[in-house]
Amino acid sequence: MKLITAIIKPFKLDEVREALADAGITGLTVTEVKGFGRQKGHTELYRGAEYVVDFLPKVKIEIAVTEDVVESAVEAITAAARTGKIGDGKIFITPIEQVIRIRTGEQNESAV
Repeated sequence: MKLITAIIKPFKLDEVREALADAGITGLTVTEVKGFGRQKGHTELYRGAEYVVDFLPKVKIEIAVTEDVVESAVEAITAAARTGKIGDGKIFITPIEQVIRIRTGEQNESAV
């Protein structure tokens, strides 16, 4: 089993969720995060004072999937989240050692 973590632009969340649903993936966790990378941030004006916003708002999506679904999930996220501009995000894939459904006690693939 694998954990797919994707950091994307917030306005792409609905498109990514729909693409994942079309790929047969229904369960995901979404967290609002801030990030700093090549996009570098921007300058804003607030009450007449100029300040630099280094950390830009992003959305982190986490999905636990079986090995056979990893490639289709990555393709769905990539296609839906891509704008072609800097700051589109990243996808990280890490192994999962064990999954347990709290309600039933099911483990691993049956718990996903």
